[in-house]
Amino acid sequence: MQRFRGIRRMVSAGLAVGALTMGLVAAAPAVTSGASTPTTATWAELPSDPPNYIFPFMSLAFFSVSNINQFQELMYRPLYWFGNGSTPNLNPSLSLAENPVYSDGNTTVTIDLKPYKWSNGETVTAEDVMFWMNMLHSEKSNWAAYSAGTLPDDVKSIVVNSPTQLTMNLTGAVNSYWFTYNELSQITPLPIAWDITATGGAPGSGGCANAPFGTVDTQCAAVYTFLSKQAGYDPANPTATNNSLSTYASNPIWQVVDGPWKLTHFDASGDVTMVPNSSYSGPVKPTIKQFQELPYTTDDAEFNALVGGKLDVGYLPFQDVTQPTTNSQKAGANNPRLSNFTLAPLYGWSINYFPYNFNSSADGGNAGKIFSQLYVRQAIQYLVDQPLYIKKIDKGYGVGTYGPVPVEPPNSFASTTEKNNPYPYNPSKAISLLKSHGWKVVPNGTTTCASPGTNGNECGAGIPAGAAMSFNLQYASGTNSIQELMTAEKSSWAAAGINMSLSQASFNTVIGTAVPCSSCSWELQNWGAGWIFAPDYYPTGEELFQTGAGSNSGSYSDKTNDSNILATNTTQAPLTDYENYLAEQLPVIYQPNAASLLSEIKHGLSGVTPQSPLIAINPEDWRFGSGS
Repeated sequence: MQRFRGIRRMVSAGLAVGALTMGLVAAAPAVTSGASTPTTATWAELPSDPPNYIFPFMSLAFFSVSNINQFQELMYRPLYWFGNGSTPNLNPSLSLAENPVYSDGNTTVTIDLKPYKWSNGETVTAEDVMFWMNMLHSEKSNWAAYSAGTLPDDVKSIVVNSPTQLTMNLTGAVNSYWFTYNELSQITPLPIAWDITATGGAPGSGGCANAPFGTVDTQCAAVYTFLSKQAGYDPANPTATNNSLSTYASNPIWQVVDGPWKLTHFDASGDVTMVPNSSYSGPVKPTIKQFQELPYTTDDAEFNALVGGKLDVGYLPFQDVTQPTTNSQKAGANNPRLSNFTLAPLYGWSINYFPYNFNSSADGGNAGKIFSQLYVRQAIQYLVDQPLYIKKIDKGYGVGTYGPVPVEPPNSFASTTEKNNPYPYNPSKAISLLKSHGWKVVPNGTTTCASPGTNGNECGAGIPAGAAMSFNLQYASGTNSIQELMTAEKSSWAAAGINMSLSQASFNTVIGTAVPCSSCSWELQNWGAGWIFAPDYYPTGEELFQTGAGSNSGSYSDKTNDSNILATNTTQAPLTDYENYLAEQLPVIYQPNAASLLSEIKHGLSGVTPQSPLIAINPEDWRFGSGS
């Protein structure tokens, strides 16, 4: 999974997902002087959400759609590609390998690679996959998709049968559907040119790639540290400023690509330019000569650029919707100032939420202890009026999030419980819950604990008398609809004396703060869109809600939940027990899932739709022409 601006990611093989008709933020052409047909396509990044990390092996601080789906994957292709038309399904035609073959009671999986080339002439081989796996074995704590017991823990050994084939021997039987979509989906082959520990090192000299699985942790750690520092991240000083952004386009390391695009310009603001990789081996070759990703600090600035003809593909901010829709899946009339564009709403394979920090040290640790009480989380959720916010703020372009599995696009996974909202808006219930558990409720004031203790009518374990329902909530800046939602929710929570002190920061700052910890000061962080299911595409939750998982931002821990997740990973157990339990347990604050993008696509540009519900962009598909 990944965090994204309005969503995050994860998907699964063979998903029973209905077709979507919406599109992703796409780019369109900027007219080149003297040319009758545009040769450059320009695409708008979301506000204050530029890519800021290039190495495709990263911790949660960089694990976002803007870094992965919309930047890294244009240059460095994953082993298996997901996103097939308007569904999040496995796409065999764009994958670097044939579909995996399971045997021996689903304890063995064999992978055959297709004939792909790196731009430096190397062939993409089984050794490149081993490079990734050895890196993961060494640095699993630095891989955001890691959760205990999953990749690489569930791999006993790997045999490289030939340059084009390898076999994984697993520690036990797996649900093959889950293993393909949530385990093999994480792998990005790495070129041997990257297996170095110093600038100018001989390819392979790092010793991480060409060695039996799991036997070179020390060597791989040195390679990981070198590559991370080249990308601007120092594992020994993780909060240091990234001073390498301006080198991304000139560093020869990052010029070795196997995707359809190569980087020619990158700066600290997120201004990105790419050109086609002439060595790309995939089935769809770019026809546009140049692709640009343009940064904006606010959605108002992006809209003005769109109206002013500076973008070929952008998005319509919710505040600029002139005709709300009564059907979330269909576009209303476009803004009259965008008559040269087609409006295409996109709903991601996602849920929208923001996390509690159960290990928060704020207020002497009271915040984390308060969040640990289910009745508190229930009271907070009863005060989130999702249908009203969808109607008023999202102008009808939204669906509810009532649990950990997406309800859109239509699929066979979402349960009746999730679809029917276990906690509909009810201020009276919220206030009653707090009063019945020993709190002195002061509407539009500050509710405090009046009866400390662990009995059913008391505040709960570790919560002292006088502890206040007063918390700090930081959210991503630059988007009016997010600010409106936060303001509306703050007002609603205040009706029960729950004070949320709001502040804003950039998207990258918010996700960099909202990371798991044993004790840290943040309380609530909202990056604006929750999670899109990728690179775990089957929405089973081991990355997001399992105890100790790398993307479990708030450090939620529950033994029943862990058991429910394990059942979906190792057997054919349906998701029902898992999703219904977390719909009721509320490990996060569920919010309306607005359309990820109200994409605006300039007339004359084809290939942008159908757009991926994984919020990925594929500008190699785009074509200019009067017949578009």
